[in-house]
Amino acid sequence: MQLSNRSLALDVFRGMTVCFMIIVNTPGSWGTTYAPLLHAQWNGFTPTDLVFPAFLFAVGNSMSFVMDKWRKMPASKVLTKIFKRTFIIFLLGYLMYWFPFFNVDEQFNIKSFPFEQTRVFGVLQRIALCYGMASLLLYYFKPKVSLYISAFILVVYALIYHFYGPYDMRVNPVIDLDMKLLSEGHIYHGEGFAFDPEGFLSTFPALVNVIAGYFVGKLIQEKGKTYEGLAKIFMLGFVLIAVGFLWGYGFEINKKLWTSSYVLLTVGLSASVLGLVVYYSDFLRLSQGVYFFEVFGKNTLAIYLLSELLVPIMWRIPIAGKASYLWIYENLFQPFGDYLGSFLFSIVFMLICWLVGYVLDKKKIYIKI
Repeated sequence: MQLSNRSLALDVFRGMTVCFMIIVNTPGSWGTTYAPLLHAQWNGFTPTDLVFPAFLFAVGNSMSFVMDKWRKMPASKVLTKIFKRTFIIFLLGYLMYWFPFFNVDEQFNIKSFPFEQTRVFGVLQRIALCYGMASLLLYYFKPKVSLYISAFILVVYALIYHFYGPYDMRVNPVIDLDMKLLSEGHIYHGEGFAFDPEGFLSTFPALVNVIAGYFVGKLIQEKGKTYEGLAKIFMLGFVLIAVGFLWGYGFEINKKLWTSSYVLLTVGLSASVLGLVVYYSDFLRLSQGVYFFEVFGKNTLAIYLLSELLVPIMWRIPIAGKASYLWIYENLFQPFGDYLGSFLFSIVFMLICWLVGYVLDKKKIYIKI
């Protein structure tokens, strides 16, 4: 599957995002998690807040490798590919949050998990929608037009909040639109009330992360093996990081609302990290640690789904009267200390997922949609 160093760099970058995503999603205890492994509570930024936008950026990178091929295909075939992939990824995300389709009480008696309580939007659903919209934009419009549309989205999104008035986690345009589109039961309640950080409105600025990834991917293909190309990637990253921080004084950097300043900051950081990966693998030609992340990058969707499905299974299977997830943490990892034990639990969980990916890679099994 390794076609070139450029695709290798992309596999490594994508693998890094999935690896870190699993670590931050599966601590032994959320109450004793190191601060950098938590999302910002509201305004602000932590390393964890880079994971999801970096993955969207990688989706755009991948798109840059297929767009030229698409332009030589019949439009009907291209549209079928786009809509089919969008639908399947969205459906997988929806079913993932519903899985295993039942709940348990404190005594592990089975309780129903009705359709009315299922979450509609989420991580995979956002990836699906951003992929679908970005694919259509880049396929039907010239590159400059796609850039203008991206800028327009970020400006309009900022204006919506400017004219909306005071907003916070409980009162904001994302909640307003989701409540109009869905019933309250279909909206994420992780904050203790109905508010989805992957809501429909905030999906539009997230689309820009994908489009930006496409253009950086094209730059890497055209000039990635030259110092000129590498310098352009780092310069772009620096400028966008600076502009993102500056814009943050007027429109705060906020992952849960996916603000315009957050988009520019995360695109700049993603480009810079990808530039470092390209420099490491293409210029220095170093291989230490590359294969570890490449395993994640080759079977991204399968490994991510595995990591997400294992968690609800572990919370529903008891050991000694406790959820196995909790029992394993308390008995095997917490003795190392509350914070260190929680971190070690997430590392071991990630390594188990990596091992599955390793077996798939050795058997040359690559699950694609």
